[in-house]
Amino acid sequence: MKKTILSVLFAFACSFCFSQALSGKDFLEDLEFLRKNLPVKHANLFAKISQQDFDAKIDAIAAKANGLDYETFAAELFKLTVNIRDEHTFIEPTYTRVLPIRFERFKEGLFVTGIDPENSALLRCRLAAINSTSTSGIVTAFKEAIQSENPSYFEDHFLRLINNPAFLKGLRISDSDLEAEFTLIDQDGRQVRTKLASVPQTGIGKMKLAYIHSDLLAEKEKGNYWFDYDSGKKTLYFNYNECREDKDKPFAQFNDELFEVIDSRRPDKIVLDLRDNNGGNSGVLNPFMERIKHSYLNQKGKFFVLIGKRTFSSAVMNAVELKKNSNAIFIGEPTSGNINHYGEVRGFSLPKSKIVIAYSTRYWETWKGKKGPLKPDVPVTYSIKNYLEGKDEALTQVYKY
Repeated sequence: MKKTILSVLFAFACSFCFSQALSGKDFLEDLEFLRKNLPVKHANLFAKISQQDFDAKIDAIAAKANGLDYETFAAELFKLTVNIRDEHTFIEPTYTRVLPIRFERFKEGLFVTGIDPENSALLRCRLAAINSTSTSGIVTAFKEAIQSENPSYFEDHFLRLINNPAFLKGLRISDSDLEAEFTLIDQDGRQVRTKLASVPQTGIGKMKLAYIHSDLLAEKEKGNYWFDYDSGKKTLYFNYNECREDKDKPFAQFNDELFEVIDSRRPDKIVLDLRDNNGGNSGVLNPFMERIKHSYLNQKGKFFVLIGKRTFSSAVMNAVELKKNSNAIFIGEPTSGNINHYGEVRGFSLPKSKIVIAYSTRYWETWKGKKGPLKPDVPVTYSIKNYLEGKDEALTQVYKY
């Protein structure tokens, strides 16, 4: 049977104006619907939270329902899922706007890696505060709404949501979903403040953010899967970015082309990069996994798997399979997904707010007795200095072998 984690995709017609019309009574109705339905639909909702605590958390939200709006109600539901402690049980509010800025965390702090073109001079700046909340205060607030037992899981979701103005409003870091003020530190140590207006999420692609130019191999191409052969280093780099078939090139065809290069060029090393793969269908990679197991490259010092904070769900399942049944050396950061986890996601929407509750319908035990994320054999930390110079710390470790 295919090991498939299904994504839950929902489209909504509800607008911002609709969400603002919701009342405390509407939130109470949603909470009772949630209380009744989630325990029935979830594979094992009370694995890590007791029913008594679950009900108490809902009662606590209900007690302040009259003081909530859509954004703060959504934030309370985020906090509830933190206590459930299932990485595949989460909420999907109707967030319609985004701030035109992107961050990445390096060992030196949070840095702007993408921004609207008018503010491109702020690329490479380090974040100090959003509105009046310091970076440390932002992290503290986010940890109430995002699971942080697994630091990689928290980090991945933190970076996804830090430019979401409605989420910031829900956590009371901002009082508006239309704008936010960022305090940044430039490369000379000077403090810069800039106020960014949010844009419709559908318009962010049209804006074409300005990004830091990087010569990193991992950013050379886009797509679900691609490879690059470095004849000088005799290394075949295979970027597996998404556990989904590419409609223009089925994975079986791609895999044949990959191994044709292996047979003709006889590389010394092969690198499978799973660092940006957050899942899909774990069965897509099976043709590669079967062939690599029988390849001359399946040796210590010849086969490397890169993992990181965005490696999640089915990509973790692929990584675990290779960890158990190959001689690959794993390099990078711990995965955001846990080795054994609830999954196979389904969802339902709350009757009034239309917020989607995604929940797990099955427990995946991919490695009996193991707890937490898959950890690398060779851990690395990433530096803004190396990033700007196009140096990839994980590949640097590969080339040492």
